Amino acid sequence: MKENDYSKSSTDPDPWHSLKAYTDARIALGHTGTAIPLQEVLKFKMAFAHAKDAVYSQLKINKLQNELSEIGVSHCLLQSQAQSRAEYLQRPDKGRQLDRKSVLELQKFEPSEPEVAIILADGLSATAINLHAIPVLKSLISALQKANYRLSPVSIVEQARVAIGDEIGHLLGAKITVILIGERPGLTSPYSMGAYLTYAPRPGLTDERRNCISNIRPEGLSFEMATIKITYLIQEALRLQLTGVTLKDNATLMEALE
Repeated sequence: MKENDYSKSSTDPDPWHSLKAYTDARIALGHTGTAIPLQEVLKFKMAFAHAKDAVYSQLKINKLQNELSEIGVSHCLLQSQAQSRAEYLQRPDKGRQLDRKSVLELQKFEPSEPEVAIILADGLSATAINLHAIPVLKSLISALQKANYRLSPVSIVEQARVAIGDEIGHLLGAKITVILIGERPGLTSPYSMGAYLTYAPRPGLTDERRNCISNIRPEGLSFEMATIKITYLIQEALRLQLTGVTLKDNATLMEALE
């Protein structure tokens, strides 16, 4: 080997590097011999740490309550049967059911048969709710009020999974639930929020009865577009009296035809 070969960079660029402009996925990392460059290894470890932190993050209850009060929205605090994060992760079934105190809390509400019950749940990334829920709620509630839909108080639920919305909606007598929940963290999106819609909620429903809108975050699906999609699906769900695999999201198509 020539002496000046040692002075050359040991990291070779990846020929796919230009594609990084179109995705946050881990592609075109380059290589050092047959290994990934140290910088990319460290970035991966940092991303993993962010994802782990997201799973163990907590809802900022006081902040959410203050923000809901500022936009004139009544709310209630609820808890699943999972009493700790460890129990939540180990017992998914408990995250799908309200504890006794929360059931009694919802039973206090006067029967009003709201069309829509909105729920905020920590899921697997409470930070996603802390960051993204209120901006979406502001525009969503405004759109639903303009359409004259009756709304129940917003429920804030800790240690919750998607299906807990079925019990909440059933106890409130709502026609449809919309649960905004922190999604499972990815290594490039630890703070992504999802929205799940369920018509005629009741305990025991399975996921094919729901519609899901995912990747709600500034770097993914914008708050504005998420509101448009959620509002469209609510309107169609109430018109057709169903959600799930038979309800299609044609919001973008309808806009193109207008």
